[in-house]
Amino acid sequence: MQSDTTGFAIAVAQFAPGADSEANLSEITRLAELAAARGARLVVFPEYSSFFTPEPGPEWHAASEPVGGPFTERLNALADRLGIHLVAGLIERIDGDGRRVGNTVVAVAPGEGVVARYRKLHLYDAFGQRESDWVAPGDIAAPETFEAGGIRFGLQTCYDARFPEVTRRIVDAGADVVCMPAEWVRGPLKEAHWRVLTTARAIENTMYVAAADHAPPVGAGNSMIVDPMGVELATIGEATDVAVAWVSRERIDAVRRVNPALALRRFDVGERVGRDEPVTGR
Repeated sequence: MQSDTTGFAIAVAQFAPGADSEANLSEITRLAELAAARGARLVVFPEYSSFFTPEPGPEWHAASEPVGGPFTERLNALADRLGIHLVAGLIERIDGDGRRVGNTVVAVAPGEGVVARYRKLHLYDAFGQRESDWVAPGDIAAPETFEAGGIRFGLQTCYDARFPEVTRRIVDAGADVVCMPAEWVRGPLKEAHWRVLTTARAIENTMYVAAADHAPPVGAGNSMIVDPMGVELATIGEATDVAVAWVSRERIDAVRRVNPALALRRFDVGERVGRDEPVTGR
């Protein structure tokens, strides 16, 4: 294991959020304290950390809140107290929409509050699910990034991992690490997809990926931190726990000298416009 003198310590925190928002915040607090005690300076929590039920419904809108609301404020206070960055998913209230919510990730920094946010772009209308019935997709905009420990971080969410152009836009915005909160639903081959896709996003972009999933029984677990060569530096199996690894500018630069794939590519990423709506996974 690397020592904390060789880089910046980050953690993924795995738990199973439920419909009790206060209980979720208590678990976030406990895991953040545990991660900080293990040396982490940034902790990534799962998608829907503020509130979750296995099947979406009207209660999601009732539990939604704006960025800057009570959930975010509690994250801010926790980050200030522990002196660490926190990244977590929440159900965001969307002005003027009485049914759908935003599937949003926020990053908060000690003493600064929210330093970046991301609303899930690709909704989970696949494998028999219809997230878009209750969740609105995020607008396509320039990726928001933030710096911690001399490393630049970006944000994305869960199903977006199946769309490599999402991560490519984030690395093009200057990110060295992608924080990826997830609620990766279990199912045939799904655990394999999770590991392969998370690793592929790290390798093809020569960057770190910190992916935090829900613990079973609904989520697949296997939260992990993957380095720019595709090495799993830290992995949680099925348990509720935190795993810590160290990311470094030196490792990124060394990998990019050996594998200059970003510099050698011949295509940019552009928005898909003027097309019919995609067929869903029903």
